Amino acid sequence: MGSASDAAESNGKQLESPLLTSLQPASAGSGSDDGHGHGAGKQLESILNDESVPWGRRMSAATVVEMRMLLRLAAPAVLVYMINYLMSMSTQIFSGHLGTLELAAASLGNTGIQVFAYGLMLGMGSAVETLCGQAYGANKFDMLGVYMQRSTVLLMATGVPLAVLYVFSRPLLILLGESPEIARAAAIFVYGLIPQIFAYAANFPIQKFLQSQSIMAPSAYISAATLAVHLVLSYLVVYKFGLGLLGASLMLSVSWWIIVIAQFIYIVTSSRCRLTWTGFSLQAFSGLPEFFKLSIASAVMLCLETWYFQILVLIAGLLKDPEMALASLSVCMTISGWVFMISVGFNAAASVRVSNELGAGNPKSAAFSVVVVTLLSFALSVVISVVILLCRDYISYIYTGGEDVAAAVSKLTPLLALTLILNGIQPVLSGVAVGCGWQAFVAYVNVGCYYVVGIPLGCLLGFYFDLGAAGIWSGMIGGTLMQTLILLWVTFRTDWNKEVAQSMKRLNKWEGKKPLLAGQE
Repeated sequence: MGSASDAAESNGKQLESPLLTSLQPASAGSGSDDGHGHGAGKQLESILNDESVPWGRRMSAATVVEMRMLLRLAAPAVLVYMINYLMSMSTQIFSGHLGTLELAAASLGNTGIQVFAYGLMLGMGSAVETLCGQAYGANKFDMLGVYMQRSTVLLMATGVPLAVLYVFSRPLLILLGESPEIARAAAIFVYGLIPQIFAYAANFPIQKFLQSQSIMAPSAYISAATLAVHLVLSYLVVYKFGLGLLGASLMLSVSWWIIVIAQFIYIVTSSRCRLTWTGFSLQAFSGLPEFFKLSIASAVMLCLETWYFQILVLIAGLLKDPEMALASLSVCMTISGWVFMISVGFNAAASVRVSNELGAGNPKSAAFSVVVVTLLSFALSVVISVVILLCRDYISYIYTGGEDVAAAVSKLTPLLALTLILNGIQPVLSGVAVGCGWQAFVAYVNVGCYYVVGIPLGCLLGFYFDLGAAGIWSGMIGGTLMQTLILLWVTFRTDWNKEVAQSMKRLNKWEGKKPLLAGQE
């Protein structure tokens, strides 16, 4: 910490302090942006390092810079995830209007089988999020395209056994205890989702490739336009052409492929990707086993989280009054799912910000970004939770008119509010973990907190102490709370200088240039 005289001696540079220019928009001639989006990161690091300025003024200026970057990332990300959520939901609604059997079949296909593939593919795609984000921060632009292609190759290969699983969905559903009639209808729906598996395999690497460069808005525009096309074509295919369940699911697959093709066209034609996309490369086929290990760690981490609350619904079906328990929980889970999309947007923003700053060698900016995004997401989740608590007696009427369900939902609303607050913190910290490449560690934490603590505790409270759905949910919230506290403790004790060194080591390993150099020698 320098004294006032030291500050004055540093040739009067307070007048040129980054603090004084931090609130000014970047201009081409100011040198505040290098054309690749790194200017703001450098600006933030210089503000945080400028000890000639009082701590409070430094923090306020840094917060303005960080918020500007975060909101530019988070807002389109939230929009993309919400639109994708709406596409699946609209397909379910179209199917539901065909009849009760079709609704049950579409629900089973969407939430039982499709969510499994979605979670696995999105999780495996998170590996490229770590590497692309850090490579972009380190100015290794050409490697982003290689990582995207490498991830696509792996995910396409993973899609083959998943497609086989989809083909045999009917006997599998019967084996799991579903009625033959529902299993047959669900299998027809699932057959139409087979092309969607491979759309996922192409989409998630593309999405992470763009996301790591802070290019979020084009994906949001493409998803919004595709949703409009999806609604019109689904209506025509299902009702006018009479293709029913198979038509509904095939249209969902087609819509996902429209998103993939439109995003890829953007990458190939946009000047913003001219340095990061240099064409197809054989390098995409090198180092696949090691890349697969990182991808699997990412997939396990995300799938363990995705399945956790699905298991809550399955366990609730075993209670004394399963219909009421499932009805009230489904209302709460739908609300939680919608709000969770906001947290997922912040998760994406946190991952991009942290990985970019680590790759650029800015430890203070990475640490500061973690604090800002966590506090921002937490504050937003608290506001939403308060609104839901105030509307607790009426909120279920959006979904159903039953007074019994309204009363049951009202009782569960405090648990819903607590879940939303935890979901305001936990996904953000998971995003930080992805940005740092801690997927394997978080996977172990998830196993312990969710499946060793949360589910057994929920079953104990729900069945042994006869607390019903509230007991099961309370126990599982205990697991989430434990996981959140561990991630908070680990994140805020992190040596960010060490993480910068680790990211450099990781990038050198994955760049795959060492064998080439050895061969040349």
